[in-house]
Amino acid sequence: MRVFIWHGYLLHGTGSNEYTRGLVRTLAHRGHDVVVFSQDPEPGSVDLGGATAIRPPLPGRLPVFVLDRYAGMEPALLPAMPRAEVEAFVAAQVVAIRAAGPADMLITNHALLGGPVGAASGLPYVVKVHGSELEYAMRGQPELCRWAEQTLASARSVVVGSDHIGRVTEELVGSVPQMSVVTPGVDIDDMVPADRAPALAGLIGEARRDPENAGNERLPDAGNAARLTAFLADPNRATIVYVGKLSREKGVHLLLTALAGMDARAVVVGFGPARADLERQAASLGVDVLFTGPLQHRHLRHLWALADASVVPSVFPEAFGMVAAEAAACGCPPIVARHSGLAEVGAGIEAYLPDGVRITFEHDDAEDLRAVLHAVLALTPDQRSVVSAGARAAVEERWSWDVVADRMVALGSAQA
Repeated sequence: MRVFIWHGYLLHGTGSNEYTRGLVRTLAHRGHDVVVFSQDPEPGSVDLGGATAIRPPLPGRLPVFVLDRYAGMEPALLPAMPRAEVEAFVAAQVVAIRAAGPADMLITNHALLGGPVGAASGLPYVVKVHGSELEYAMRGQPELCRWAEQTLASARSVVVGSDHIGRVTEELVGSVPQMSVVTPGVDIDDMVPADRAPALAGLIGEARRDPENAGNERLPDAGNAARLTAFLADPNRATIVYVGKLSREKGVHLLLTALAGMDARAVVVGFGPARADLERQAASLGVDVLFTGPLQHRHLRHLWALADASVVPSVFPEAFGMVAAEAAACGCPPIVARHSGLAEVGAGIEAYLPDGVRITFEHDDAEDLRAVLHAVLALTPDQRSVVSAGARAAVEERWSWDVVADRMVALGSAQA
């Protein structure tokens, strides 16, 4: 099958970018002829499984939900952009899609602007709603919600990653009868448990391969190989990991508060506007933290394998909780806030754990997070092995990329 996948942003970094890359790679590996459309300037730097990458020209600014820096592009918040400017962006995407020739189906990302791109393409299309567009761009914007409603209506399927995102979608655009829940996927062949020594060696080896960083927040920090070697030298000290955006809504401040006074070290992975504030908070609380900047899956597969827990403390609604599932695949217990899509992934993993083992904590509650951390870190080696195996089994059975990719193709192939 010839499958087109449209994504308005990059193919690495944050959630929808990683989702797109994982789906592209898996479909290509499964024998489909895949073409991905994105604004990534260097698609060859990531593994796309042999898929063709096309970068549509930008007629003006790049519509975004949260302002970040994009090299060579001028981002602008979608709700603040004139409708004519946004429609010109959509038209440019459609021109590139049509120029690529026929396809059996088109998968687009985000209700906006994936809905308008899919509707204008003339191809049978599936829209993957991620959630960021709902909360950051569409909520409180009736005109944008109506546009999404109109353009989702002709999609063969509207895919959401959790029941929570399904409810929010229908809250903003009304009933969507062709909605399906298909979670994001995990590469269970790449994300695997490993013993501490090879995991640490693998992490340091990958850090040595990092490109030079002259102040680019989207690259790993300079000197990470030496910094990680020193920080993780003591094999007997508990290691907690956070992976994600460094912004207020992601709740990293909550994790630092919970860690205050605990005999544990934390590796905080990511970039974002709150980094400086978080570094100051960690210092004021006396929390032993290493900030690494963003890391890629080639690093994270080793980091999660040697960590005692990975925390997802978001205080803002999340579509699913991809990093929790990825940590679980590596045998690392993920500790997640009990709300939105995070509650669903947390409950899915807890179902595979021994009775009484809790990995979810109350929303925006640092004391409950501290209690869960204490309990997980107090597990005996035998208990930890059982928990690790249960977390891994949950991912294998529920969230592998092969399962996700096959479901997406089936939804796009269904008769309208």
